Amino acid sequence: MAKVLWSCVVLAGSFLVCWPTHAAETPAAAQSSSAVDSPHSAQSQPPGTEFDEARRLSQQGKYNEAISALHDLGSAHPGLKGLSHELGAAYYKMGDYATGIAFLKKALEENPGDSEAQQLLGLSYYLSQRPAEAIPELEKVQTWYASANVDAAYILGICYIQTKDYPNARKAFAKMFDVPAESAASYLFTARMLLRQDFGPVAEEYAHKAVALDPKLPLAHQLLGEVYLYHSQIDEAIAEFRKELEINPGNAAAYYKLADGYSRLQKYDEAEKLLQRSIWLDATSTGPYILLGKVLEKKGETELAVRALQRALAMDPNNPVPHHLLGQAYRELGKNQEADRELQVAGQLEQGKNTKP
Repeated sequence: MAKVLWSCVVLAGSFLVCWPTHAAETPAAAQSSSAVDSPHSAQSQPPGTEFDEARRLSQQGKYNEAISALHDLGSAHPGLKGLSHELGAAYYKMGDYATGIAFLKKALEENPGDSEAQQLLGLSYYLSQRPAEAIPELEKVQTWYASANVDAAYILGICYIQTKDYPNARKAFAKMFDVPAESAASYLFTARMLLRQDFGPVAEEYAHKAVALDPKLPLAHQLLGEVYLYHSQIDEAIAEFRKELEINPGNAAAYYKLADGYSRLQKYDEAEKLLQRSIWLDATSTGPYILLGKVLEKKGETELAVRALQRALAMDPNNPVPHHLLGQAYRELGKNQEADRELQVAGQLEQGKNTKP
């Protein structure tokens, strides 16, 4: 008998997608995985063990070897049940979504109840930038995994956004966060996702709707402030961040965002005070330290700016921004060797970031 394990990958930098794999429970079943080296013996094995070696290779990231083993099995055993599923999953994990789609569609033709293939097919369409085709597949996944599959709900919501179906996007995110679809919270969550996807005008509309439904909803005014900052409407942004702090005076991020607004108006003293409050409330975020470094440098307090930027780099040494700012600060202090070093590191990190796939 097989037990279900979970393999996971991070997609789009921000969310986790998991799929079930299988591992034998008994030592005898585990030993049978070596039978892939002798495909002709596969018919005498328990169901599914023909694919154990390919799954093991896939779990090790050896996708080409796994796919080659699966194709060998297909040649040795024409019509082998489950082969299309395994090939589709392997191509998906390798990132060859176009080839994976073909095999996953075939797997669903062979077994319309294959929920894993359905999910991977939807994800493959999404990752191939074909959201309209992903939607019907992921809608079916939601039927099967009503409460467990948060990742599919997220991607489904993003697909709705990309196809400009905002009401259904809101319903998907409401389901994901387990709140009523017509609630202020559902509009707030959707506004956040819209802003993240660069749908600024619609994000503003949904944030206003959230505030209209619940003027005291935490983070709603903050999100509106971020939308206004996005559009460089600084005075409006400041007003919203102040409303947020009236509701939630312990919100470190709101102090940081409000300081950002004041710094853009070159009101550096006000910005510095707000950043100090943000850091007092949360000393683990690098953003306030970086902005504080900028503000202090603008005020001519370069030595203090260096300390703030060094603190930011202690927490996030691979961030090119504080390296660049620190290089500028060292240059102002006449420390040219240190300045050159920091600016060189900043350039290398920025180049590495731009060349990542």
